[in-house]
Amino acid sequence: MKILVTGGAGFIGSHLVDELCRENEVVIYDNLSSGRKEFANPRARLAVGDILDDKELKRHARDVEVFFHLAADPDVRGSLSDPLRNFEINVRGTLNALEACRKNDVSTFVFTSSSTVYGNAENMPTPEDAPIMPVSNYGASKAACENYVMSYSHLYGIKGVILRYANIIGPRLTHGVIYDFYHKLRRDPKRLEILGDGKQKKSYLHVKDCVDATILCAREGKKPFDIFNIGSEEQVTVKEIADIVCEIMGLKGVKYEYTGGRVGWKGDVPVMMLSIEKVKKLGWSPKRGIRESIKDTVRWLMSAKP
Repeated sequence: MKILVTGGAGFIGSHLVDELCRENEVVIYDNLSSGRKEFANPRARLAVGDILDDKELKRHARDVEVFFHLAADPDVRGSLSDPLRNFEINVRGTLNALEACRKNDVSTFVFTSSSTVYGNAENMPTPEDAPIMPVSNYGASKAACENYVMSYSHLYGIKGVILRYANIIGPRLTHGVIYDFYHKLRRDPKRLEILGDGKQKKSYLHVKDCVDATILCAREGKKPFDIFNIGSEEQVTVKEIADIVCEIMGLKGVKYEYTGGRVGWKGDVPVMMLSIEKVKKLGWSPKRGIRESIKDTVRWLMSAKP
């Protein structure tokens, strides 16, 4: 079948395209603002374009059967200082993607959302029917997008699949705590600034496991609209991540300097763990442990070209 992946040259998107290209005709739609040409699978057709360009997006969505929408502004911290930019890219961009599907009779729309929509959840592991209470502009933008996916599913008959990701890590990672720690330590291998108190505790999932779950939910989800959490059943603290990064980099005696406070920045969620019981019923479960996934990420960063 013909599939379009926005953000298909990015971290998660490029891994998704790698798998989809095995049996499908794939179009990557990416403006390369954070994605990289070298991440784009050569078996896919790369269309360099912006999700805010609704005409181009509609043109490239012709004859597409499944539309995976991964393109977004992923900067949770940046959404605090520039909420309008975050809204434009995430919400308006998603609405443009949905319109491209409506105008081209695309049958299935898969939207990659985030655990941040739950905010500081009371129940953990957090199930899909937990209250949506984002504490960041990024989380709010993802929640708004989810509502549009729901309305388009009900109004226009587009099968809507929402995937709420935990923190995804692995090769080709371009942002996040592991990425930040690695580059800080490259600059100064004797000290490491850690935002907050280092006790923030969250779950992380290897990108390969994430992609397997994403494809499975798109294929096996039978409802006209559905939501799945995608994460692991393990947690790790920020300090433990720092320890693993230092270990793999071969650094000893690194001085940790904490900025203090329970959260690393305004809008940070200090504790997160998703319930994945629903997606496990489809036959999926993580194959890779959280600590080995962190090590794999660091090894890739060490081997990657600047």
